[in-house]
Amino acid sequence: MLGLERGKVLVVPYRPGWKSAFRREAALLRSTFGGAVLGVEHIGSTAVEGMAAKPIIDLMCAVAGLDEARAFRPRLEALGYEYRPDETVPDRLFFAKGPRSRRTHHLSLSEPGSRFYEEKLLFRDYLRAHASAAEEYRRLKEELAGRYAADRASYTEGKRAFVEGILALARAET
Repeated sequence: MLGLERGKVLVVPYRPGWKSAFRREAALLRSTFGGAVLGVEHIGSTAVEGMAAKPIIDLMCAVAGLDEARAFRPRLEALGYEYRPDETVPDRLFFAKGPRSRRTHHLSLSEPGSRFYEEKLLFRDYLRAHASAAEEYRRLKEELAGRYAADRASYTEGKRAFVEGILALARAET
């Protein structure tokens, strides 16, 4: 199963098919944008093997500049993405794919070296390298999903302290 209603929270066991779903979408984005996309990263919990996650593939495209990347919007919309402005994260453009009843992909466009870009990679890589931290995160997500199944904002807020702690640990290792 891939996809989840917008605003809902459901954490499911890891699915090996998430890797191939990422690869297919990354290939589509690369073929659509060519060299304008500097790279495509699989981020979020679906990028951590064995991690329970919301069944939505998170992708991050590295772009030279956000101003230039705003021009991607019509082509992304043609691919089924909806632009989702989010002023709380100033260094990314955010898009969701799929109808609101079944979002399948979340796409962030960000500049390499930006805080958003670096933190997404640090967090993913730390969880990939530290099984005990990944297990603790899995338990937290499942507990929060049970409590906030219809409240995505509270679910996300409930993870904040854990995420910040992992980022601090990851920075200390680099």
